[in-house]
Amino acid sequence: MSETPQLPAVSREWHQVARPVGWPKPEDFALVEAEIPQPGEGQVLVRNKYVSVDPYMRGRMSDAKSYVAPFELGKVMQAGAVGEVVVSKAEGIEVGDHILHFFGWREYAVVDAKQAVKVDPQAAPLSTYLGVLGMTGLTAYAGLLRTASFKEGDSVFVSGAAGAVGSQVGQIAKLKGASRVIGSAGSDEKVKLLVEEYGFDAAFNYKNGPVSEQLREAAPDGVDVYFDNVGGDHLEAAIGSLNRDGRIAVCGMISVYNSTEPVPGPKNLARLIATRGRIEGFLVSDHYDLQPQFVQEVGPWVRSGELKYRETVVEGIENNLEAFFGVLRGDNIGKMIVKL
Repeated sequence: MSETPQLPAVSREWHQVARPVGWPKPEDFALVEAEIPQPGEGQVLVRNKYVSVDPYMRGRMSDAKSYVAPFELGKVMQAGAVGEVVVSKAEGIEVGDHILHFFGWREYAVVDAKQAVKVDPQAAPLSTYLGVLGMTGLTAYAGLLRTASFKEGDSVFVSGAAGAVGSQVGQIAKLKGASRVIGSAGSDEKVKLLVEEYGFDAAFNYKNGPVSEQLREAAPDGVDVYFDNVGGDHLEAAIGSLNRDGRIAVCGMISVYNSTEPVPGPKNLARLIATRGRIEGFLVSDHYDLQPQFVQEVGPWVRSGELKYRETVVEGIENNLEAFFGVLRGDNIGKMIVKL
């Protein structure tokens, strides 16, 4: 328990003020000042140090029915964050502790203790709890191993492979004995990163030619698993190269997030009949039971350097929006994070 320390008068926070149509615009959002709230019993006040910027947030900006409620207009936007406790009225959490929570895109947040996860900045850098050891890491782990039923010897194709999730999918597949891992990315620099740093067997720049042709060249023997972060022509290409009993885990479809018209599905879905292929979408929230196993297995890989990660860190809460636009453009390498 603690007394209230000397704090700033206000906290800055991002609000959504309009529903984007197509590509989000700066005028759809506002950075506002708000009075810093005080925690009640069982709560803590956190000064956020890092906040997460994620592609799925685009879906919450629309009011279409989805798996998660849309952001409320005129209210602070929610996102993953890690910060330092500055006031505690909760047993088991002390001032100076660091916690992971889901009330980011603001400088200060009041968090119920039951919604806070204590993290150790000595065990790993704080920012990693938003990425490689956080939700994005668990997304990669659960999608590959549970949804796609990866097994040793599989050939794996990952789209958006230089992103936070995709880069981890490919590396976990390699560490678990994949016969071949192929990645797609949107620049020659990212392609080089995938092969030289992350250990992918092959990679290609999807802007350099038809995805289906580049995938056939990179995976002449086909693919057993496709981890989909992109959708569109990538999904169609993966179906075209899918082997017998192949599995496709659909994590995201960033290529269609800003579309204003219905997007046609793959033209070759009938091929799933011949291949006995399977497509399954998933949400990481359905797989939190894997968290202890994930940390136990992946944590040592991160500490030993066997599993490498990159972060794109933008400084200052005033730049959250530009960081988000950067994710939609594919500017980031690895996890996009804003340091407050």
